[in-house]
Amino acid sequence: MRDSHAPALIPARQLPVKSSVGGGKIFTRQFTGRFRNLRILLAGCLALLFFSTSWVQWNGHQAVLWDLETRQFHVFGTTFWPQDFILLSFVMVIAALLLFAVTILLGRVWCGYACPQSTWTWAFMWVESLIEGDRNQRIKLQASPMDLAKGLKRTSKHALWLLMSIATGIAFVGYFVPVRELVQALLSLQWFSTSAAWVGIIAALTYLNAGLVREKVCLHMCPYARFQSVMFDRDTLVVAYNAARGDTRGSRKKGDDPQALGLGDCVDCYLCVQVCPTGIDIRDGLQMDCIGCAACVDACDEVMDKMGYARGLVGYMSEAMFAGEQTRWRRPRLLGYLALLLVLVGGLLWALNNRHLVDMSVVKDRSVLYRYTSEGEVMNVYRLKITNKTQLPVRYHLQLDSRDRLRLVKHRDIVLSAGDSDEFPVQVVMPVLAPRAAAMLSFDFVLVDSNDPQRTTREAAHFLYPAN
Repeated sequence: MRDSHAPALIPARQLPVKSSVGGGKIFTRQFTGRFRNLRILLAGCLALLFFSTSWVQWNGHQAVLWDLETRQFHVFGTTFWPQDFILLSFVMVIAALLLFAVTILLGRVWCGYACPQSTWTWAFMWVESLIEGDRNQRIKLQASPMDLAKGLKRTSKHALWLLMSIATGIAFVGYFVPVRELVQALLSLQWFSTSAAWVGIIAALTYLNAGLVREKVCLHMCPYARFQSVMFDRDTLVVAYNAARGDTRGSRKKGDDPQALGLGDCVDCYLCVQVCPTGIDIRDGLQMDCIGCAACVDACDEVMDKMGYARGLVGYMSEAMFAGEQTRWRRPRLLGYLALLLVLVGGLLWALNNRHLVDMSVVKDRSVLYRYTSEGEVMNVYRLKITNKTQLPVRYHLQLDSRDRLRLVKHRDIVLSAGDSDEFPVQVVMPVLAPRAAAMLSFDFVLVDSNDPQRTTREAAHFLYPAN
């Protein structure tokens, strides 16, 4: 066997793809391996979260629901309102930076292991192989004329694809409307509604992308494939072929000495091509079409085991490894992303911890600046709007915080249901004071949570009175 360290990556070039026949359709071969098991485990966990989370109940409500009608986003007992959507920007920036950091470190692992397009495509291909057979059987079925057996297989396959697509549509729309009501409406044949229409749209897109278009989404439509390579450096781990060890390629019998035959470790079996979901030959070098799923790694490792060779002819490697160097894990750009991530995550946690669970707005009555009461006191009128931003009913007590002798005409307790709001007038009075130069006083309306008196909400206001 040859040295596992090659001087450099071989240049990318285009060769005929041997996993596709007639019309360019790709027929992938079934395989097993550690990376396949890892992908199934990770994708299975993500799919389970996607399909099950909307059914979870929390405090009598759907745990995760983006209620577009009321413009409220419920997440496990916490309600976010439109004014809280700046936090969503934090989450999106954090997700983007995390994706960039992972890409610098491990290449396109998102595409290969967690991307919904890849996950659903693998699931659809599994159904296809379950009904139509392995790769060779599917190729023969594709080339055969239409008969009853072929029609039954194709009908069964597409029926299962449609069921999977509809389930995906219901699960997706169930995050925007109550999923139990949605399913009940669909089962009662209430299909002419906005929610049902969106289920149909998502189902159609799932069926089209995962069943028919498949790898073309990754090759021609996904923007991530176009710019992900600019984030790579010489220490990024990518799926690569060790040309110095594998070339010259050629078939041989098990037990033959490849060096005596003038061959490398690659037996030129093309299994790495046949298992690739995008139909590329990893031996052509680093390519934009590679989604980093490591299917070729599993296939090649299986062949190496059968031949008695060391694994790793195809594997996760970096340019530094090909140059015989150690991969650097502590790199300036990676450390910079991680530091920025820590700052943003800390800022997000701080913002979540300090966000107000009640919203109070104060508007002074502008029709009359002030008026006198029958007792000779000066009175200002305000209009308060209070919104309970939690998912539990809360009782609030309204009071004033003022250095002057301002007081409420009537003390008020407000009881609001979960997500409810109330708007009402409030009168504030002040006894006639000694002559002053200013004609305005500043004070705060204070809203105290009866369940937790330490939790208060303040809103500044001004009191106008006649200058003496």
